[in-house]
Amino acid sequence: METQKPDHISAIKTLSEIPTYLPSQFHWSPEDLVSATEYQLSGAVIDLKGFLEGDFEATEIVLKQIIEACSGHGFFHVINHGVDEELIREAHEQMDVLFKLPMSQKLGMKRKPGDLCGYSGAHADRFSQHLPWKEMLSFHHKHGSAPGDDVVQYITSILGNDFHQTGVVFQRYCEALKELAMGIFRLLGMSLGVEGRYFEEIFEGGGSLMRINNYPPCPHAELTLGTGPHTDPNALTILHEDLVGGLQVFTDGKWRRVRPLKDAFAALTNGRYKSCVHRAVVNQHKERRSMVFFVSPRDDRVLRPPPEIVTEGRMYADFTWSLLRGFTQKHYRVDSTTLQNFMRWLALSGENSPISRN
Repeated sequence: METQKPDHISAIKTLSEIPTYLPSQFHWSPEDLVSATEYQLSGAVIDLKGFLEGDFEATEIVLKQIIEACSGHGFFHVINHGVDEELIREAHEQMDVLFKLPMSQKLGMKRKPGDLCGYSGAHADRFSQHLPWKEMLSFHHKHGSAPGDDVVQYITSILGNDFHQTGVVFQRYCEALKELAMGIFRLLGMSLGVEGRYFEEIFEGGGSLMRINNYPPCPHAELTLGTGPHTDPNALTILHEDLVGGLQVFTDGKWRRVRPLKDAFAALTNGRYKSCVHRAVVNQHKERRSMVFFVSPRDDRVLRPPPEIVTEGRMYADFTWSLLRGFTQKHYRVDSTTLQNFMRWLALSGENSPISRN
């Protein structure tokens, strides 16, 4: 029998206060809470300067680093990425403004059932247990050949014209991240030996989901998680976080801490390369903030591997992004086996599949 979903307002209050006890909905299983090793992840720090300037030798070095990182755990940092540092700082400032809003305004931009966009406290609007210790705001960005105003329109539609500048900052940030993503896709294609602009063409006509996260301090941090163990269902995730730390990557059978790097972006891959299994822990004394850019293709784009990299048969059948996204929103909570279970769901009976995970 399914546990009744906690009241969204109660979940937000719990996050905003220092609870004397942690409600059971925020408790995670011992298997999910296994402590990370004392060793940090020795992930690649990839300098994009030479690649962006057309330096052949520097690009060859970058490609070797990407192959090693993506064949191992699917995670790497990028520096000299071309995203203006002042823009990153402004985006963090606007994130602070939004998370300091009173509850009444947060609830006014609450995510609607079945929608990806809007505000959510601990995903209490979707799930009944294993709630993440965080609040978040998500919004779409449509990839275009010229700057647009879709983010500005969304922010002002939920918060009013007083927040026009907030929308402008996040619009510029999303457009800069889209350019960075296309560069990373170009490098991923080159590292796989794929001709032309195969991956760029898939994602240029698509869009991204931008999500800002606030992880409040939690005096019972040993009992909960900010984000549970999972792989992202999209192809590429680009993360920028403050220096508090909390991201962990699962590799070689162990959880390893990722040390935040100032002015660096973290990239997490999926697909033929290793799908990055990761989670976020919370801090007992400090809040943590992060901005996550999930890059996706057009909804109706049929996804299949380029023929150059198929050598011993297909691992996965063709599918569209809209089908996978719908699966994760209506039938399955993302975890470390999302894609495998999605394929089982497709093979069984499509949207009528009984597979679920609360």
